[in-house]
Amino acid sequence: MPRPEICGQCLRHPPAFDRVIAPFIYKPPVDRLIGQLKYNNRLAAGRTFAKFLEQPIELLNEPLPEALIAIPLHQQRIKQRGFNQSLEIARPLAKRIHRPLLTNLVQRHKFTTPQTGLTGAARRKNLRGAFSITTPLAHRHLALIDDVMTTGSTAQELAITLKKAGAARVDIWVVTRVDSKAHKQPHR
Repeated sequence: MPRPEICGQCLRHPPAFDRVIAPFIYKPPVDRLIGQLKYNNRLAAGRTFAKFLEQPIELLNEPLPEALIAIPLHQQRIKQRGFNQSLEIARPLAKRIHRPLLTNLVQRHKFTTPQTGLTGAARRKNLRGAFSITTPLAHRHLALIDDVMTTGSTAQELAITLKKAGAARVDIWVVTRVDSKAHKQPHR
């Protein structure tokens, strides 16, 4: 992205998450690479995306989160796809920045319809109550890792869940973000 900015929607209605890092806008060629990872089992793309995320994280010049969490998929979705694309990005990123990856802290217990094509309001409704914490929270500053942020609904719902469980700060680290000017849906 050319420069960090806070959108008007976030200024009017601050989200539950504290910061978003998204090194790319969702457009060619990154959108195609995301599709290769997600739908064509090109798992090596996860390592490439981890490298893309590492640079803006290092430039923050702030304390890193205590631990990382890949946005969890429902077990049924994992069976359909065969893997969790967010985990394929988070695993190498955690190693690169020397942070633990918490794979069992959060569970997506509600099977939801795919978010693609849903409006912002439909996305929020679709995800309401989808996540739960499975073990006591031992970390106060966490980063959620995902491939694409469209409206922010998934990030918002998971950040709310983590903050209710005791997290003080939740950052969102995504490879790419849909351009809010091109995307006319409200934040999710």
